[in-house]
Amino acid sequence: MPEPLFGPASKEFERLCQIVAQLRAPGGCPWDREQTNESILPQLIEEAYELVGAVRANDLDNFREELGDLLLHIVMHAEMAREAGRFDIESVAREVSDKLVRRHPHVFGDSHAPDSGAVVSQWERIKHQEKNPDAHFLANLPDALPALVRAQKAQKKVARVNFDWDKLEDVIAKVDEEVAETKSAIKGHATSPKVSSAEIEDEIGDLLFAVVNLARKCNIDAEAALQKGTDKFRDRFNKVEDELKARGMKLGEAELAELDAIWNEIKNKS
Repeated sequence: MPEPLFGPASKEFERLCQIVAQLRAPGGCPWDREQTNESILPQLIEEAYELVGAVRANDLDNFREELGDLLLHIVMHAEMAREAGRFDIESVAREVSDKLVRRHPHVFGDSHAPDSGAVVSQWERIKHQEKNPDAHFLANLPDALPALVRAQKAQKKVARVNFDWDKLEDVIAKVDEEVAETKSAIKGHATSPKVSSAEIEDEIGDLLFAVVNLARKCNIDAEAALQKGTDKFRDRFNKVEDELKARGMKLGEAELAELDAIWNEIKNKS
């Protein structure tokens, strides 16, 4: 069993908590004192994404720094709650520790979970019982998650209770079905005022959900895949722009046919 992180680590964490409390105290930093749990949410989300970027880039120095920035936000939120008499950082740590023990009975109790799939199913079962056994299974699906992540989370959750396609071919067929329905809605909108833009939006939403499901069945993270796809598009478009400059042209001056030809040339080289 690994050694617990006591000693210097706990001292540095206590120092961080004291610094944040001093920044928020009378005579502290005016900016920090003005902040609320609501006002610093955008920075919290930004720091989380910067942490993700550092991990994916395998930048260990930046990874450590971004973990610190995220930890700072957690301590700041807890300090605001302490000032308001709601809870403190110790209760935060105690609650998550208790939860980890409760939801890992195969480690801290006499339950048996032979593989990660069994662990996840057990976790979800215990979580559902703790939250509200009578609530709908997806009642706790977070509304604030990015759309791709939220779709993937919903699909993973229902798959654990056997609501899932058996074969990859079935998922691909569903994507094809949604493509056809999206085409039909677009065609209907073009020919009939009775078909609204909302119907097209609805079909595109179904199509995106089906594609996320396809990624999940292929063990691909949809968010990461789209990030990589966007990065690839950006890099290729940068090369298109460079080629135009080499020809003495600027973006906006070339017609689509020429841009498409340059794009395909670059694509074939990569």
